[in-house]
Amino acid sequence: MTFLLPFPSHNTSTLSFSLSFPTTKPTVPPPLPLPLVSLSQPLRQLLHIRKSNTFNFKCGAVADIKAATSLDQSEEDNKVLVGPSSEEERVVVNYDWTEEWYPLYLTQNLPDDAPLGLTVFDKQVVLYKDGNGLIHCYEDRCPHRLAKLSEGQLIDGRIECLYHGWQFEGDGKCVKIPQLPANAKIPRSACLRKYEVRDSQGVVWVWLSQKTPPNLDKLPWFENFARPGFQDTSTTHELPYDHSVLLENLMDPAHIPISHDRTDWTARREDAQPLSFEVAERTDRGFAGWWGKASDQPLPNFLRFEAPCVLQNNRELVDEKGVKHYFTGLFLCRPTGQGKSMVIVRFGGTKRSPIANFFPKWYFHQNAGKVFEQDMGFLSSQNEVLMKEKVPTKDLYINLKSSDTWVAEYRKWIDKVGHGMPYHFGHSTISLPKQPAVIEHAPAGLVAGFSASFPAKGGIGTMHAPNVVNRYFRHVVHCKGCRTVIKAFQAWKNALSATTIALITLAILVSARQWKAILLVLAAVSSAGVYGCSTAIAMNTTNFIRTHRRL
Repeated sequence: MTFLLPFPSHNTSTLSFSLSFPTTKPTVPPPLPLPLVSLSQPLRQLLHIRKSNTFNFKCGAVADIKAATSLDQSEEDNKVLVGPSSEEERVVVNYDWTEEWYPLYLTQNLPDDAPLGLTVFDKQVVLYKDGNGLIHCYEDRCPHRLAKLSEGQLIDGRIECLYHGWQFEGDGKCVKIPQLPANAKIPRSACLRKYEVRDSQGVVWVWLSQKTPPNLDKLPWFENFARPGFQDTSTTHELPYDHSVLLENLMDPAHIPISHDRTDWTARREDAQPLSFEVAERTDRGFAGWWGKASDQPLPNFLRFEAPCVLQNNRELVDEKGVKHYFTGLFLCRPTGQGKSMVIVRFGGTKRSPIANFFPKWYFHQNAGKVFEQDMGFLSSQNEVLMKEKVPTKDLYINLKSSDTWVAEYRKWIDKVGHGMPYHFGHSTISLPKQPAVIEHAPAGLVAGFSASFPAKGGIGTMHAPNVVNRYFRHVVHCKGCRTVIKAFQAWKNALSATTIALITLAILVSARQWKAILLVLAAVSSAGVYGCSTAIAMNTTNFIRTHRRL
């Protein structure tokens, strides 16, 4: 039996192998020729196919990316590509994803009069403030018939399930069941599973372990945010891809000049260049190091990743007076389910540019939304490929030393601890989700959206559609400030629209030319105000659409 195996090379030659197999039916015709990449692994081993100097893969002819990337790197490749994991990096450590603090929400954006439904991986929790302003967190389901408590309401500081009216106090004990007979006692099992929370530096954190008491040593603390005079701008965003994809995007400075070209005053595609990275420490809980342009000496930026999903970039600058100033870009990520994540972004420093004082906070919020939207298509498709291929990233990525060092470090860290997560994609290992993703057809907190003055989720109309690719749903519903601004602009728009109509009507009715001219000018000014309000509303609610420009 003869297989003709097309083996692409620089001279596009064809490799032929002759194999003899015992058969009891010699009349059976031989199988059709098969390409090399379709052979099973045992058959490949039988053929003893090896990479040699004679036969090389040609990029345009590679039919199987796994086969192509599994070949040994050449010496030239080793000069530019991140190397394989060292023995130290391959050491597996004990890890339990529940024994960590996860960032849930910005404290300032917590609704005062409605429960808030959130998720960590696929664990659903409900967060709310009681009558004394204390924050409580429970499993998001009523023990009666499993209805979501985040669809409920707050009554006298208690959380009520709106399915049958069961009410629970801050300790999770049920205190009211309307359907229970007057002389009957509430069952002891009618209680909620409680999770410990802490409000630290303006962020609510949750400890998810039911077996181990909260470890306050693991609660993140950010030194720069405690410095005198430190000011920050904080935003929250839901995103339609896995938290690991989000984190590697946030620790990838090389993409900024290209993907975010001209988004602000710093990103320009002409500045794309090789970068230098120096790993300063590796631990079981993360890694840290310096990075910057290859021409920067010493490297000015310090990046630190800390388990489970905290990333910060720090930089120190000394002004002309010799005063040292501290700047931080902080990203608090939270896995919110398969292919979903949420991030709290906090940029700040001990010195603020005078120009920034001329811009309102909502402008920086919508600009942050634009930045995430510029990457959203890339990262969503990347997440899709990871789930489809079901192989470690070393078989898919081509990590350059001059751009992807932190990405490789992160995926290698996941190799150490991924066995203790619900699912993971590491550099050399993977574990797929054991349970299929649950798709909710009713948005969590929809009822709360009607009952609360500051709804955390939900609403009516396309602007409020529960879709994580919609900017309003991704950010505005999680931001009290932006919701207030949009309401104000909408009110001004309505008032100015009515004023414009009234002025035009008066201009038609009056006979004096002088008054006609004055009224029409005022109508034009009022109309410009309507346009300005509409533009501001659109900036906060309309997604960025990339326009490709020719260079």
